[in-house]
Amino acid sequence: MRASLLLLLAALALPPAAQAQEGWGLAADIGLGAETEPDWLGSKDMETSPWIIFRNFDVTAPGQPATRDGSSDGLRVVPTFNWRGGRDPGDSEALAGLDDIDRTIEAGVRFRYTRGPASGYLVVRKGFGGHDGLVGAVGAKYRIAPNERLTLWPGIEGKFGNNHFTRTFFGVTEGESARSGYEAYSPDGGFYAVGASLEARYALTPTLAVVGEAEYSRLTGDAADAPFVEEKDQPALRLGIVNRFSLRF
Repeated sequence: MRASLLLLLAALALPPAAQAQEGWGLAADIGLGAETEPDWLGSKDMETSPWIIFRNFDVTAPGQPATRDGSSDGLRVVPTFNWRGGRDPGDSEALAGLDDIDRTIEAGVRFRYTRGPASGYLVVRKGFGGHDGLVGAVGAKYRIAPNERLTLWPGIEGKFGNNHFTRTFFGVTEGESARSGYEAYSPDGGFYAVGASLEARYALTPTLAVVGEAEYSRLTGDAADAPFVEEKDQPALRLGIVNRFSLRF
């Protein structure tokens, strides 16, 4: 983790890539910040940790200019990555007797369709590490630009996972039941949370920007009924700084 943070800080210090308009283009916001979110899915306690930012990935055709924030019209299919925190029985009395869950790298694709200020998206990722299930989200956002520097995206989102994911984070196996005193619980896959968010981006230079997110999610379905869940409301706050990198080839 320390090496990753150092690489990100070095990347932010680099000058932006040349903005020649010929050839295919790749662009993304890369940066670093801090996030405050529940200690684990269903926790009532919050924790603050580093926020490694890789977002607004965009692909542009030959001759098409790179976008400032990835909000170009049309259908985009781009790679997506997520770092999901783990869970330790020592994090809470509610988890006593349950298994550890390691941190997980999630990799997959994002399908996004944008028309004017409105966009809809579907994200599907595969877990490697703490869980090996499929997880993702479906949602919609609306772009508001009060001025040349500030851009806002209010949005709604539903988060889903398959059986492997939900049973890892919300299930209770027979062995865990014997140790914890909870009844065995085997939730089905499906939507495990729904919510709303507000993203903001304030441009400091043509490539450097401050970004932030305020998110409210509520556990739903079988996830909300897990016997060890302390709190169904799951808010999160994030703040960081990014540099927009563009590459033409």
